Amino acid sequence: MDDTAQRLQVLEDVEEIRKLKARYCQACDDDHNPDKLGPLFTEDAVWEATVMGKAEGRAAIQKMLGDLGKSGTIRNSAHNVMNPVIEVNGDTATGDWRLVMLYTGIYPNGELHYTRIIGWYKEQYARVDGRWYIKDLFCQVEESAPYLLDPNEQLPSET
Repeated sequence: MDDTAQRLQVLEDVEEIRKLKARYCQACDDDHNPDKLGPLFTEDAVWEATVMGKAEGRAAIQKMLGDLGKSGTIRNSAHNVMNPVIEVNGDTATGDWRLVMLYTGIYPNGELHYTRIIGWYKEQYARVDGRWYIKDLFCQVEESAPYLLDPNEQLPSET
């Protein structure tokens, strides 16, 4: 493959990985839809988040995230990922992304809450049979705090 073809292939790979991450965010924002999330991962993938735990293997990831969606702990979420740094090396790649997420949830006592998260993802990808998959996903939550729907309200800690 000549230099121009190689550079074009890397650009196409980066774009496919961006689309893969977008599908991941869309599936998470669809109540962590397990039927959409599972196929995004390799069979031996690892998913881990600092505040949620770890799942190993596609089936375990699909179950963990699907159970999260059913629980109501996180609903009406909006995953916003940005500033990707994607490095492609043949059939493997890495990606670093910033995360800002808003969501509604229900505390164990039934109280509704509105939460924002700031953090980052560090990921590894693998191309299998010509298609990119998430091989390893790690999410670091740097901040998690409530937010208000009405700017005239006060947070519980401010009253």
